[in-house]
Amino acid sequence: MTKKQLEESSLYLRNKGFESPEIGILLGTGLGRLVDEIESSVVAHYHNIPFFPLATVEFHSGKLIYGILENKKVVVMQGRFHVYEGYEFDDVTYPIRVMRELGIKKLFISNAAGAINLNFKKGDIMLIEDHINLQGGSPLAFKNVADFGVRFVDMSQPYDMEMCAKMKEIAVRESITLHSGVYASVVGPQLETKAEYRMLKTIGADAVGMSTVPEVIVANHLNLPVVAVSVLTDECDPNNLQPVNINEIIRIAGETEPKMIKLFMELIREL
Repeated sequence: MTKKQLEESSLYLRNKGFESPEIGILLGTGLGRLVDEIESSVVAHYHNIPFFPLATVEFHSGKLIYGILENKKVVVMQGRFHVYEGYEFDDVTYPIRVMRELGIKKLFISNAAGAINLNFKKGDIMLIEDHINLQGGSPLAFKNVADFGVRFVDMSQPYDMEMCAKMKEIAVRESITLHSGVYASVVGPQLETKAEYRMLKTIGADAVGMSTVPEVIVANHLNLPVVAVSVLTDECDPNNLQPVNINEIIRIAGETEPKMIKLFMELIREL
């Protein structure tokens, strides 16, 4: 990755009409309907954007959408990249750097995750207040990282406290159950064993997924305030573990999505 590549990617998007977006939004598995709320939208497919990776997961659609949401200019990433697809960390996080190059000032992230905390139920939403990186690497571990920012990024408060507090207030006002907790990010794509779920609970995780943490690390590298939520699509009880059903996970994500959209839209409106 070079600065010239980032400039070429962002120039292509500006020429498409992606003009000074204020907020970047990254949508997770089964959570793509927020784009239906965008007005005056412009679409850029990943395969047309210079140096952009391509989404290979069948339920990730692979396009950037620019437009107006709650009177704010937004750019929405519909379809993300994962280490389990064979991508390097700089590929996974490249779109975050491009959105920052375009001008975004804040980043919203959603994902689908499994509930490790058994007080949380499928269909609930968790505000991520901290994370555990179990992906075995870092998107900042490359030779010329100093060209893009400081090498040793502070992670004492990776999620923006002000946006988190506002989202909690919105959840109370809108009668949406919003838990707070720690998200553990693993490589995947296999789901966890009973022993792994027990280990995750022991080290303090409330939810587990296969994304988000690399993007959050890069957002902090770029001094980009970030807020993130997990839609909890399954309950990871090692004593009553059932075989994974991907179709059910997608279904629950879709059923819960309207509440996530409400949280995001109200927070965007209040910023």
